[in-house]
Amino acid sequence: MPLFPLTYIALVIGAYLLGSIPFGLLLAKLFGATDVRKEGSGNIGATNVARVVGPLAGIATLILDIAKGAAAVLVAERLTKDSATWMMATGFAALVGHCYPVWLKFKGGKGVATAAGVFLVLSPWAFLNAAILFILVVAFWGYVSLGSISAAAAMPLLLYFFWAPGHAPPPVITFGSLAAALLIAYKHHGNIQRLADGVEPKFSFRKKKDAE
Repeated sequence: MPLFPLTYIALVIGAYLLGSIPFGLLLAKLFGATDVRKEGSGNIGATNVARVVGPLAGIATLILDIAKGAAAVLVAERLTKDSATWMMATGFAALVGHCYPVWLKFKGGKGVATAAGVFLVLSPWAFLNAAILFILVVAFWGYVSLGSISAAAAMPLLLYFFWAPGHAPPPVITFGSLAAALLIAYKHHGNIQRLADGVEPKFSFRKKKDAE
């Protein structure tokens, strides 16, 4: 039985609101820290939470931020009977919600973990290879931001190779992944400038004012 048009709109709005949940901010307060937006880089993502609060809070933030991206796509998958269009639409809405959360006056995180959850559901093999690329870049150069940008930039190509044996992804997936990569790159514009200037801090669990 087809869904009513308003149901599709509700899916996208619901995905945005789910993505808007600032788990990093909430967990930092739960762990007894001050407002994480006033520490380190001011980012609510897992990297800054790990540096400001500690690795446990950072890992919990990472898991929950991935989970909200994955959950948005899984709900759309179930309700729309595997519609790639609506799975991508809800996934991107969750990503936008994380980057521009209504609860925080549209000042959110950089979207990497939430995007990871989206593509984990859409294409586990593409996600796995992007995760390997991220780990290799961070291990070799020590910059989480560079690893994040590299993995995001590689995702459209990885989806092309790993979507399905002998099949390219639907155009909506290709363009959606490109849009996600551009959004993540835009949210990292400060990091890109610091990388170019040679002043981007390398990852460490120690508290730093220049944390990513």
